[in-house]
Amino acid sequence: MEQQQIACYLCLFLAVLLPLLLLKLKKRGHGGHGAPPRLPPSPSRLPFIGNLHHLLLRGPLAHRAMAELTRRHDAPLMYLELGEVRVVVASTPDAAMEVMKTNDAAFASRPWIPSVRSIMASGAVGLVFSRYGALWRQLRKICVVELLSARRVHSFRWIREEEARRLVAGIAAASSSPFGDGAVNVGEQITGAITDAAVRTMMGDRFDRREEFLQVIAEGTKLVNLLSPTSGLVDKIFRATFEIMDHAIRKHEDRRGRKAAMPPDSHNKEQDILDALLKIQKEGDHQATPLTMITIKCVIIDLFSGGSDTSSSSLQWAMSELMRNPRVMRKTQAELRNKLQGKPTVTEEDLVGLNYLKLVIKETLRIHPVFPLLLPRECREDCKAMGYDVPKGTTALVNAWAIGRDPRYWEDPDEFKPERFEDGKIDFKGTD
Repeated sequence: MEQQQIACYLCLFLAVLLPLLLLKLKKRGHGGHGAPPRLPPSPSRLPFIGNLHHLLLRGPLAHRAMAELTRRHDAPLMYLELGEVRVVVASTPDAAMEVMKTNDAAFASRPWIPSVRSIMASGAVGLVFSRYGALWRQLRKICVVELLSARRVHSFRWIREEEARRLVAGIAAASSSPFGDGAVNVGEQITGAITDAAVRTMMGDRFDRREEFLQVIAEGTKLVNLLSPTSGLVDKIFRATFEIMDHAIRKHEDRRGRKAAMPPDSHNKEQDILDALLKIQKEGDHQATPLTMITIKCVIIDLFSGGSDTSSSSLQWAMSELMRNPRVMRKTQAELRNKLQGKPTVTEEDLVGLNYLKLVIKETLRIHPVFPLLLPRECREDCKAMGYDVPKGTTALVNAWAIGRDPRYWEDPDEFKPERFEDGKIDFKGTD
């Protein structure tokens, strides 16, 4: 009797499983029409989970696991199936060029995970996750021409210099405090200074809910790294983020209203980024895709996320590498003391002649890229990359960490050697 029950359960399981496997095979073969696609090299796959086990068995850092798989299979462009998500990973400069330049239009969109699709479709997208189309082109133009132009960035120089002075004063005060042991958490101090500079640039003043905002942004960033976060968690973070943004915008408008009532010469006339976005919104009747308030909030969040935590992380990595490499630290200190001798404060003009410091920045970004895996892209149409077929809907990842440590392109790739960039003509911002 027990054996009959087991046999019945087995038959039922196979009756459910076999159609699913057949459907998966049918999808992989383009519905049975024509030859199957010539996909990039791929590790062995298991039913349902695809290649997930290869990543899970190699630790929590996906970029390292993918780099190891790339080396093992000699696959500059590698194909993975992470559950039902199809992914190609570019891990060499040539492969990255195929994704980001040769086929840039095909890979211009961002993938939307199912749990956030309804939120994104409602219009809650900024520049980072907008899909290729009129809105994407409009936001990109606004950022390049209005928000991140050389003139606009230069106009906020006084904020950056002021926050740098506050940072130095804060570290000095904390180290000499009679209530402490002289130890200072420099990472916290740097994060606070960069956050304040970013918020003042975006909204004109410091934010009274800074810590709460940072926590929500951090939780949202973790969501991006999850394969399929629950929709309830997404909704919770979405509501919390936009409630804080509503509060910040109200404070901004109240502050602007008070300043408008003052004499013209008594306040700074320079626009912050929120001012610029609101102005574009008011003058946007002639635009093909006018800005909505929800889009403005998303753009502010995108710019803040991309300009605060990333800068803080890079600075802390740079300090860590200098401490691990005393020779490089001594050389950097000597240049700073020689160039800045006798100056009570440092301005951005003083940075022009600090050539070795710029090499240190380049080497830091090589060995510790801001995003080890660049933000994912989605293939909008079937295309070819490096001679392989990339089906529509495939997610593309560029492994910047692997590119920066590839021994075929870098001598002693794991060593911190700023001098390797001495003959380079590209600045630390990636431009000639």
